[in-house]
Amino acid sequence: MFPGTLGKTADALRGSSPSPPLTGERRETPVWTRKHLLSLEELGANDILAILDTAESFLEVGQRSRKKVPALVGKVVFNLFFENSTRTRTSFSIAAKRLSADVQDFNASVSSLSKGESLLDTAWNLEAMGADVLVVRHPTPGAAHLLARSCQASIINAGDGAHEHPTQGLLDLMTIRKAKGRLEGLTVGLLGDILHSRVARSNLHGLLKLGAKVILCGPPSLVPRWFERFGCEVDHHLDRVLPRCDVINVLRIQFERQQRGLFPSLAEYSHFYGMTSRRLALAKPDLLILAPGPINRGVELESQVADGPQSAILDQVAHGLAVRMAVLYLISGKTAPAAQVGGGSPSSPDAPAVSLG
Repeated sequence: MFPGTLGKTADALRGSSPSPPLTGERRETPVWTRKHLLSLEELGANDILAILDTAESFLEVGQRSRKKVPALVGKVVFNLFFENSTRTRTSFSIAAKRLSADVQDFNASVSSLSKGESLLDTAWNLEAMGADVLVVRHPTPGAAHLLARSCQASIINAGDGAHEHPTQGLLDLMTIRKAKGRLEGLTVGLLGDILHSRVARSNLHGLLKLGAKVILCGPPSLVPRWFERFGCEVDHHLDRVLPRCDVINVLRIQFERQQRGLFPSLAEYSHFYGMTSRRLALAKPDLLILAPGPINRGVELESQVADGPQSAILDQVAHGLAVRMAVLYLISGKTAPAAQVGGGSPSSPDAPAVSLG
C-alpha cells in the first residue's frame, strides 16, 4: 500500500465503521460535485444516486443505431491498467468513445515502467500530453488515491488491489435497481471470497448506504467475523442464507491475491458454496443472480444457473457501460440535473437528445 493513502488493507478495514444507510425518501435532487471517483466508501448516498440516475439516461444511447454523443469532445482519457482486464478496460474505452472523447490505452508491460519509471512520473508525463482523465487499475491499494493527490487530471479507480472497485459496485447497484425497482429494504447476499475481493467492499459500502441489508457468506477463512463491524451480517452456511435473499452476488475465488490455500479443494468449495440448480430450489422464485466476472463455471456457478432466467450477468455488462459513461461525464464537470447530451454530430454539441434530469 502506498504510504499515507486512503487505501485499506484487510487489517485496516477491521477498524472501519459502518456506512450510514439512506433513510426515508430523498429530499433533494442528487448532484455530483466531485473531481475523482476513488471509492464508494467516501461517497454519500446522494453521490451514488447522482451516478445511477445519470447512467439511466445513458442506457438509451446504447439502444440507438448511432451510439455516440458529443458530450466530451476534446477530452483526453488514458486507461492505465497495471493488471489484466477484459470487461472493465474495454467498457471504459467504449464509454469514452461513445462520449466522443479521445482514448488511449496504456500498456504497462511495454512502457518506461520496465526501465524504472515511477507511477507518479508516468502519470505526470501523460498529463503533459494533455490527459484530462486517468482510469487506473493497480495491484496496490491506494494507488488511485495517490494519483488524485498528486495530479491535475481527474482519477477514476478501476480497481486497486483488494481495496475497492467502485464502478463495479455501481453497476451492480444499477442492475439490482433496474430489476427490483429499489434498493432500500432488499436483502442482498455477497457470496464467496469476501476477504480478498475489492468488488465485495464496494458493494458492501454502496448497498448499506442505499438502505439494503447485506449478508456475507462463504468459508470462515474467506469471510471473517470482523466484517460485521461494517454493519452487515456474516453467515457461513449458504443453504441457510439463500432463502432469505432477494439478490445473490456470486464472487469468484481470488487465487491471485491469496497467500496460501484457505480451503481444502475446489470440489469442496463448490459442494458447500457453489450456486447449483439444486441449491437454487431453496431460494425465492424471483431471486436475482449477479456475478461480476470472470465466472468460473462449475466452481462458483453451475452453467444452468449462470445462463438461467434469474441471472442478470449480461445485464451487468450493459449497465457497466452506462455507469462508466455517467462517471466520465460527471467527473468532467457536467451536471446531471439540467444537462442535455447531444445526439447529433460532434460538430453540434448543443443538439438535445437525452435529458439527464
